[in-house]
Amino acid sequence: MESIEFKKLFRILSKRIWLIALIVIVGCAISAVYSFFYVTPVYQASAKILVNKTDNGFVQAQPLNASEITANIMLVNTYKEIIKSRAIMDEVVAQYPQLNLTTDQLIRKVSVSSLNETQVMTISVTDFSHERAVLAVNAVSQVFQEQIPFLMRVDNVKILNEANVRDNPVPINSGPFVNMLISFIASLFLAVCLSLLLDYWDDTIKSEHDVTIVLGVPTYGVIQKIKPKDLNPSSKNKKMMEKKERVEENRYASVNQ
Repeated sequence: MESIEFKKLFRILSKRIWLIALIVIVGCAISAVYSFFYVTPVYQASAKILVNKTDNGFVQAQPLNASEITANIMLVNTYKEIIKSRAIMDEVVAQYPQLNLTTDQLIRKVSVSSLNETQVMTISVTDFSHERAVLAVNAVSQVFQEQIPFLMRVDNVKILNEANVRDNPVPINSGPFVNMLISFIASLFLAVCLSLLLDYWDDTIKSEHDVTIVLGVPTYGVIQKIKPKDLNPSSKNKKMMEKKERVEENRYASVNQ
């Protein structure tokens, strides 16, 4: 039974293979044009910051106790909000005019994250330019480190690593080939569904098997479709028939003689 259904499905799809191929080709072509000519790559640069108790800018040699570590972890959530505040962003825009960004634009580009139960924060900046993303994230990190003693009356922020403009920039948005692959899968699925839907809506009888299924009666004979060329024999066939008739006439005449 499954073999019969599979053969029927294969017959339906093979009958409309041109439609499936057309939809897939058009879908992939549109995706390629859009990806190569209209999508601008977006880059991301990141820097890591450690929240820890310090003394005169140096990490204390004394080990932190559990309560101090817990306090630093709780401060991380507060610092995440402070980083994206206007108090920090206004200062970044003022100190780094080469960014050519307003405070609101910079706020939208900056994101701050942290792993649970850790004292490390990651500041990320997304931009169409990798160089500007690197400059912006390093600027935010440095200004935050400078301003936190004035805002919180404590110097417990240290930059672990900054973004490097020499890093190999890789766009974070999907590339053209990924978009084309997604378009291929989506258009193929759409084409198959459309082919099955068209076959479902097609209620014409195409074979003696359909007659048996629809009418519930057996088929005793099939009249083949007559092609126009069968009704109008070609000139070549006519000549052959005339030649055959002449041969028969000559044979009849020779017999009578």
